[in-house]
Amino acid sequence: MRPKHLTSLTASLLLLAPAAARADAPAYVPGEVVVGYEDGSDAVQAAARSVTGTELSAALPGEVEQLDIADGETVAETVAELERRPGVAYAVPNYIARASLSPNDPGRGGPEGWRQVQWNFLARAGVDAPGAWGLAAAAGAAGARGTTVALIDTGVAYETRGRYRRAPDLARTRIVKPYDFVGEDRHPNDENGHGTHVAGTVAQSTNNGRGVTGLAYNAALMPLRVLDAGGEGDSVAISRAIRYATTRGADVINLSLEFDKSVRASFIPEVISAIRFAHRRGVVVVAAAGNTSSSRVAYPARSDSVIAVGSTTYNQCRAEYSNGGPELDLVAPGGGGDDDPGENDHDAAACRPGDTGRFVFQETFTAGLRSFGLARGYEGTSMATPHVSATAALLIASRRLGRRPSPGAVERRMEKTARDIGAPGVDRRYGAGLLNARAALSP
Repeated sequence: MRPKHLTSLTASLLLLAPAAARADAPAYVPGEVVVGYEDGSDAVQAAARSVTGTELSAALPGEVEQLDIADGETVAETVAELERRPGVAYAVPNYIARASLSPNDPGRGGPEGWRQVQWNFLARAGVDAPGAWGLAAAAGAAGARGTTVALIDTGVAYETRGRYRRAPDLARTRIVKPYDFVGEDRHPNDENGHGTHVAGTVAQSTNNGRGVTGLAYNAALMPLRVLDAGGEGDSVAISRAIRYATTRGADVINLSLEFDKSVRASFIPEVISAIRFAHRRGVVVVAAAGNTSSSRVAYPARSDSVIAVGSTTYNQCRAEYSNGGPELDLVAPGGGGDDDPGENDHDAAACRPGDTGRFVFQETFTAGLRSFGLARGYEGTSMATPHVSATAALLIASRRLGRRPSPGAVERRMEKTARDIGAPGVDRRYGAGLLNARAALSP
């Protein structure tokens, strides 16, 4: 984010595909069929059940029955048998429907106006949040419910206390075990705006009729303040916060901050050690690649135990400020202007170097510490990083990778399902590609 802000502190019903079926095939209840009869006589219905090896589960209105398959045949085989029976009007699987969230957050307009503001959450240039929301809900983990994301940042506007006020669009967001490593107390209230913006991308209240949306909107947030009002903080505070988050239940740690590009691992051993500690304990650590247009990722993102995130723009191009290099893992929407396209970029024709581009909007301070709105000027790898952290939380909550997936498994899944928008395969400008939250959660 840089102010302009550039620093990396720096319900409709849709069908869900079962894991064993094609990704785009409708899901249905195993071992069940639904049959409607032209002739509703008991004899016709009993004969149909007897011949097809089914048993009555429930009689439904309109001469319809829900049947259990008792003879071990598949749903498709049983449907085909029933369709051949005299007196049967239709036979179908018992299809599964899921609620797909279509938030009413207005952005700057009316219902669902968030779509006009949050290009970064849509499918064309963003991470396809609506698709991910539906899949997470179908998995019983709507909005990453049950997970905790630690935000090691400038704090969050999470409580009304003294001169501080809770950001209105974080009103429903659950806050757990907050701590201020700058003031050494349990009230890490934001005095900068950066941390509140990052918090919004992860878990801003969603479908509440105000503001915009959060990607992992039911995840709990653990605000840990390590950066002061000017957006600066030291390595000791950062290392302490990483260990604090790890031992207090964080599933994901978001580090939307960077050290100077001259800093090497040997300069910050306590931070590297803390990151490795978190990784060993099964915590996914995500960090900003940095905003100096460098060919090397900045620390702490350069660490092997971290998912390093670069930035893309509305035009699906690398952002002009975004760091790259061999350590870059993924890119996500960070806003801003387009970089000059690489020789092999897939969408080079769409890039427009020199244009201002679009910002990333979340509710944060617009004036002082008590006035909130959709502030302009936020762009950077800081803004890209929480998209990845939120998707990691959705993956963990959905159990798409099992009950307790390793950080490596979560990273590999996001990389495997990313959209390749650079040179074919993994490259130094885009890593594995543009994060696709829907694809990451797909069966």
